[in-house]
Amino acid sequence: MEAINQTAVSEFLLLGLTDDSELQPLIFSLFLSMYLVTVLGNLLIILAISSDSHLHTPMSFFLFNLSFTDICTSTTIIPKLLMNIKTQNQAITYKGCLTQVGFVLALAFLENFLLAMMTYDHYVAICHPLSYTVIMNPHLCVFLVVLSLLVSMLDALFHSLMVFHLSFTTVLEIPHFFCELAQIIKLACSDTFLDTILIYVSAFIFAGVPLCGIIFSYFCIMSSVLRIPSLEESIKPFPHVALMCLLSPCSMEQLLGYTLALR
Repeated sequence: MEAINQTAVSEFLLLGLTDDSELQPLIFSLFLSMYLVTVLGNLLIILAISSDSHLHTPMSFFLFNLSFTDICTSTTIIPKLLMNIKTQNQAITYKGCLTQVGFVLALAFLENFLLAMMTYDHYVAICHPLSYTVIMNPHLCVFLVVLSLLVSMLDALFHSLMVFHLSFTTVLEIPHFFCELAQIIKLACSDTFLDTILIYVSAFIFAGVPLCGIIFSYFCIMSSVLRIPSLEESIKPFPHVALMCLLSPCSMEQLLGYTLALR
């Protein structure tokens, strides 16, 4: 099979989900509906958080960024798919494919980090309630998001640049509806051992580490919740807390906060 250098590659072919022409309108309608629901739903979340000052909390800040990232991820993939279906043209330019790879990787890594941050926010709120406002201050939240964005973009750029040194066969068909890095590497006829190792290392760091952090945080949360005594047992050692709540309206969260503070 003839090999061509990356400089001679002009485009890839995205084979999509199926070649059946009768199913194309159904697939177009399905993805268009999912895209509109995703964009509108996330926009509503963003507008709600932006307009309500009571929602200006660390969790809402992370949710705001997660919604925006979700919109960007969908916009990176779905419009090109819809255009290919509508025009019956499966081609995507070489630079366009690498650009899509970079954005998909960066946004996917960023989503993993945001989910880990939201879990860490839960952990601090439940396991360290008295220090929550000190630990989860606005400066830390912004720093975590910006750092995650920069690291994700650098890693995505690194993987995109890796493709430039590869040589490809004349068959440039990607059996997917978007440019996926693993599928592009499979099309290469040059040595891809180092590229494959780097992909596994990157997947472990940017997917495995956040996943381990999420699991560990929820393990700590469950352990902390199980150590909290029942409401009646919490009130017995502190009758003045119960009296305080009788004299003035007191919510369950406030009573639990008093109990944790005095415990």
